[in-house]
Amino acid sequence: QVQLVESGGGLVQAGGSLRLSCTASRRTLSRYHMGWFRQAPGKEREFAAAITWSGGRTFYADSVKGRFTISRDNAKNTVYLQMNSLKPEDTAVYYCAASSGTNYYSDLDYDFWGQGTQVTVSS
Repeated sequence: QVQLVESGGGLVQAGGSLRLSCTASRRTLSRYHMGWFRQAPGKEREFAAAITWSGGRTFYADSVKGRFTISRDNAKNTVYLQMNSLKPEDTAVYYCAASSGTNYYSDLDYDFWGQGTQVTVSS
């Protein structure tokens, strides 16, 4: 069992930046691909970004490409999501998740989830 804890969310003005962190306990993250998903009020959860277990490949939703950067530090058992040029439409609860599969874009392929951290972007 992998327990994931997100942090770093908060309230920021449009154009600002935040860095989310996701730390694991009980088991190392290095064997898992990691993803960030988000869910806005009244909407379905959607893919934002993912990174392979080694960090060698990254994947992004079109809506965040060029603004968000996913990275990982396996020595610290932590995954990050750097979010720049934030927009009001980025407002959502952000979840990190761990996957042993290869369909990085689908939440169905992720085995473990954190509780989420709220990101609110004001206009």
